[in-house]
Amino acid sequence: MNPDFETDRLTAGLRERAVRGGAVTVISQLARSGLQMASMMVLARLLLPQDFGLMAMVTAITGFLAVFTDLGLSMATIQRPEISHVQLSTLFWVNAALGAGVMLVTVATAPAIAWFYGEPRLAWIALTLSGAFLVSGIAVQHQALLRRHMRFGVLAWIEISAVAAGAAAGVGSAWSGAGYWALVVMQLAVAAVATAGAWLMYRWRPGRPAPGADVRSMLAFGRNLTGFNLLNYLARHLDDILIGRVWGAQSLGVYDVAYRMLLLPIQQISTPVAGVAIPILSRITDAPARYRHAYLRILEKIAIVTMPGVAFMVASSDWLVAIVLGPRWTEAGTIFAFLGIAAFTQSISNTTGWLFITQARTRDMFRWALIGETIAGLAILIGLPWGAVGVAAVYGLTEALIRTPLLYWYVGRKGPVQARDIYRTVAPAAVASLCALLAVFGIRSWVEIPSPHIGLAVSFSLTAGVVLVVLSALPSGRLALRDFRGSLALLKPR
Repeated sequence: MNPDFETDRLTAGLRERAVRGGAVTVISQLARSGLQMASMMVLARLLLPQDFGLMAMVTAITGFLAVFTDLGLSMATIQRPEISHVQLSTLFWVNAALGAGVMLVTVATAPAIAWFYGEPRLAWIALTLSGAFLVSGIAVQHQALLRRHMRFGVLAWIEISAVAAGAAAGVGSAWSGAGYWALVVMQLAVAAVATAGAWLMYRWRPGRPAPGADVRSMLAFGRNLTGFNLLNYLARHLDDILIGRVWGAQSLGVYDVAYRMLLLPIQQISTPVAGVAIPILSRITDAPARYRHAYLRILEKIAIVTMPGVAFMVASSDWLVAIVLGPRWTEAGTIFAFLGIAAFTQSISNTTGWLFITQARTRDMFRWALIGETIAGLAILIGLPWGAVGVAAVYGLTEALIRTPLLYWYVGRKGPVQARDIYRTVAPAAVASLCALLAVFGIRSWVEIPSPHIGLAVSFSLTAGVVLVVLSALPSGRLALRDFRGSLALLKPR
């Protein structure tokens, strides 16, 4: 096997590698989050909600097609214990062909997108965005190789550079009066810089595709994963499609920005940690006890960071919207709060995908999608008659009370990690976060806060204080804090 693709050496010092890799990626995501939040604050004041709605109408459709540029083959490359140059080359050309195919399909369907929404401008947006699929398709395997070899620092610089370039291009275009085209320019810039960075930083170059390469098992792995991703995407974006179709660009723009604003800080934790956790867990699947221990320790830290964060954002949703988006976006505060109900458990639910992928249970993953996404889709349909706020309310409650418990049960039926392990691990953070939420609501009902900025400061301080007190009072919480501090100690220079 080519030593450039060998990963056995990575299992040595796995804990330290995991902590350092996680820290690098989280820091990079925080930097990306800052850039994205800053650009959102500027763009929300330069553009109209309708501009964001037009972009969301197109991306709700084209994003479904974008799933086919990967076809699950990046995860197959990361998860597979051994892989050869011939296999990688074959997968590269498969992804490149898929990117070109998706580009052509987008071009062909652009008029249909405009017809569906009754908005002629959407056809030109879709045509312009189609080129991003080809650009992204040729970067899939290079990015997968960087993750396979846990080169998280390199990935961090690539991602930050791409977001910075996109933010600069988008804000510059909006400032010059480009309107909704500024959002198109931003997305194209991100795709171009991310692809260029992956090729520059991982010097592997593909050979010719080999018909005899043993990639059938990888294609099967990717097929099931793609089936899940397609169903998941449809359920997650059915709200965008239907709100845009029934209620128009204005309502969709408010809903879409509120949703992205809520998910932005959560994704800055869950997405980079997934990039670290999946390669690490894939290397230790043959050691069930070690696998279970590693997963639960990562899960515990995600819960401690994200659950209090969501509680803080839900309790101060109106202040956040006023500061970040400005006075034209008042309605987004209510939508933001209702979606926060779903977000409270979403960062935990997202980690179940690691279990499916690293245990090669993509068939189970696809079957779950048939169940879970049907529930999510029905919730969106039920809430649609009441507009964007109705969709957010019904979806948030259904996600937290029905879909998430079913998911934990389903993923825990097989493998080293069971549902009770998940509940036991996240319980301290969940209890502490709920106590903080009640405390902030109590203060808001008793004390009149003079300004949103003061309100955010009070809310953040109270949330942090209550969470630390509750965790310190619980035996399992004290253990979690102690382990958290131990993990941070590994980040100190040797």
